[in-house]
Amino acid sequence: MNRSRTRVLLGSPIHQKPAILEQFLNSLLRLNLKDIDLHFYLIDDNPDEAASQLLQQFAESGRSVFLQSSGYHDDYIRDEHTHVWHSNLVWKVAGFKNLMIRRAEAFGYDYLFLIDSDLILHPDTLLHLIRTDKEIISEIFWTQWQPNTLLQPQVWMHDEYNQWELHPGEQLSPEEIQRRFYAFLTKMQQPGIYEVGGLGACTLISSSAISSGISYDRVPNISYWGEDRHFCIRAATLGIPLFVDTHFPALHLYRDSDLDLVAEFILHTSGTKAASIAEAETGDGAEAAGAGIEAAPDGSDEAAFPEDGGSAAAADLPQHAETAPADKRVQEAAAQWEVLWTEAEARQRLSKESLPADAGGDADATAEAGRGVKNNPAASASRRPKLTLTMIVKNEGARFLRKVLLEHRKYIDEAVIIDDASTDDTADICREILEGIPLHLIHNPVSRFHNESGLRRQQWEAVVATQPEWILNLDGDEVFESKFADEVDSLLRTDNCDLFCFRLYDFWDEASYREDMYWRAHQSYRPFLLRYREDVTYAWNDLPQHCGRLPENIFELPHQLSNLRLKHLGWSKPEFRLEKYLRYMVLDPDARYGWNEQYQSILDPNPRLVPWSE
Repeated sequence: MNRSRTRVLLGSPIHQKPAILEQFLNSLLRLNLKDIDLHFYLIDDNPDEAASQLLQQFAESGRSVFLQSSGYHDDYIRDEHTHVWHSNLVWKVAGFKNLMIRRAEAFGYDYLFLIDSDLILHPDTLLHLIRTDKEIISEIFWTQWQPNTLLQPQVWMHDEYNQWELHPGEQLSPEEIQRRFYAFLTKMQQPGIYEVGGLGACTLISSSAISSGISYDRVPNISYWGEDRHFCIRAATLGIPLFVDTHFPALHLYRDSDLDLVAEFILHTSGTKAASIAEAETGDGAEAAGAGIEAAPDGSDEAAFPEDGGSAAAADLPQHAETAPADKRVQEAAAQWEVLWTEAEARQRLSKESLPADAGGDADATAEAGRGVKNNPAASASRRPKLTLTMIVKNEGARFLRKVLLEHRKYIDEAVIIDDASTDDTADICREILEGIPLHLIHNPVSRFHNESGLRRQQWEAVVATQPEWILNLDGDEVFESKFADEVDSLLRTDNCDLFCFRLYDFWDEASYREDMYWRAHQSYRPFLLRYREDVTYAWNDLPQHCGRLPENIFELPHQLSNLRLKHLGWSKPEFRLEKYLRYMVLDPDARYGWNEQYQSILDPNPRLVPWSE
């Protein structure tokens, strides 16, 4: 039976150093081409004859390549620090891309895939982008635009390169901008499909978008720099949404030194289960543009997109574990960074491949190695590290304490609880439910909540005194979804991570959580599970309110994001919401430590609620 094939024109304007160009061209040969007819339109803008020879060899190798000389002889300055663009270069490249759009339209291609010549692609990138069924979508990649700075994606939300959410009419403080900036970067690390305001450099454009009039022409009344911005503004005016996919991040060879990363990137992105998007339906092997690409043995993987990043094609897309090759750029720069990501986190941006099915190893040998090991990330998997639950509670007897402790006792090994001047049976409930589990219950005769940072320090010191291994810091009205009990062991046995972050959902009744502009905690990740390390000096935020329940420098440790979800029940009854509202009005009447509009929204009679599903 003949199946229809998708015709794709891959276009790339090329002004590149030979060593980087060679890796780029090899990357194109590794693309999986299941039911795809791929043709190439390459514009040779190289001043280096060796680079031009590489393109000529590629064109003469029997592939469908249209190779065109640009006719230009200008310089493009780049070094280990940055790349230098001037206006003539920008609009020259825009003209090249417009030529590619016109060729794709004239020859009736289904898609145009525009890609910069310093990117190394995951083999499944093109196949995956086509399956998303978006009119315009880019695959993400990450770059240090200046040495020793944060790795950032090539996509943004608004204006020239603003990487944070901004709603019409909002005036944001610098602190809120920073919070939203980090939230955006965190989201971009999660496999999914997200709508963005700007993109470029690795972009699939559908024939329908081309027919609508999309182009890289300059928008005359816009002064933004760069042809991609004018392309994206024109797409918005044409009513074409822009999306980024984050399942298969490309490797960006922005500097010559980045060539050191290629071999490991190839190792980690070749022969994975990701190679079988179409195989999920057929079980067939994948076609490849070059030799050496083997089909995955099965097509059983299914997609798992974040709630705010899903697509209609989600069921057809593969799921990937978040592991990656080492990134030497991060190793060299991590010590200077004072940002959200650590070295281990940044490495994950380069690739997301499936974990091996069998970790191997001798169980008896590893069990012996694990005996007596404490706070050692390399400890044996045969010995689960101790998990210590810690809470601060006050008058929780009539609320949710009994319910959440019954869940927590399924997987914790020890508990440290600060009873902050309760006058009800809170302490008795803790003793009753946690009977048989070591419990350290500290009673404050006078509440210390008016100075939360002092209270959190007291909690921390009490936990540390018990010689913890992993610390789970929760409130008395927080409980994980049911599958956490089955999956927490794998988190505790992780040897390359010291901190796990989770999404927290604010429940507004027993079965629904709230979601609107004021209540979106679940769209970002927060730290709750920490491996205690004796060799780390922990620092605290001294704010009297909203200081954070863990030390403020914990993100200097290797950390990961977990898809396990945490339910916050404290807002789920009207009387509890009123009580919390009145408490904030007393403790923070001028909203110095919180958000006044959110405080006022607590009493909203008609909030937007979303049903919860386990």
